[in-house]
Amino acid sequence: MNETGQEFIARSRYHFVDDFLPKIEMALARLSDDQIWWRPNEHSNSIGNLVLHLCGNARQWIVCGVGGAADARNRDAEFAQREVVPRAELRALLTRTLNDVDETLRGYDANRLLERCTIQGSDVSALEAILHVVEHFSMHTGQILMLTKMLTNADLALYKFDGTDAIAQWKTDAAQTS
Repeated sequence: MNETGQEFIARSRYHFVDDFLPKIEMALARLSDDQIWWRPNEHSNSIGNLVLHLCGNARQWIVCGVGGAADARNRDAEFAQREVVPRAELRALLTRTLNDVDETLRGYDANRLLERCTIQGSDVSALEAILHVVEHFSMHTGQILMLTKMLTNADLALYKFDGTDAIAQWKTDAAQTS
């Protein structure tokens, strides 16, 4: 088995489940449904639209493109959504999507990372597809965090330099209150 490929897949899985997901969950927990669907102007997306878009992108590129599942994505609908989808539904969709992504990657043979697939009309390797989604998730997670800071006027305290893990602490606190 390809050790570098295995590490690439392991780090990708880490970023989706242990980095991006808790950051977005933390942001959603701080916002009302109205804030989640607020947009600064018609040329910008709401946090809700970004979550729908991330789910569609990750499912299309990894679960379907790399994993071979049937693709039924309607990309335009992710951005056209204007009615409020409640925070709990968005969070459940995001969690379900990233669980499916994680399951696809967990079972993926690292020796197949250079195999080609066609996604959104592009001929890409599985490695390119996975890297695209990691980068894409990173960019939109940053936008979600920036909008959350703007809407709440608060430091999200995602990073602590005293040796404590802010995200792990947030997960523990959230589990105790639910």
